[in-house]
Amino acid sequence: MTNRAKIAVGGVAVGLFLWWLTSFWIALLVIVGVPAVAYLALDPSQRRRLRRVSRKELGR
Repeated sequence: MTNRAKIAVGGVAVGLFLWWLTSFWIALLVIVGVPAVAYLALDPSQRRRLRRVSRKELGR
């Protein structure tokens, strides 16, 4: 299992746990908000590099 797959499985598990533990809207806010805040925390050069890599992978 690749590192990305492990992270995805962990994210789904945390999301389902939060959904069970709290309300749907709080869980959705955490699931969407954490990656958004992490992306915004990157500096502009890191964001450009991330976009470039993502586009290359989509073009395969």
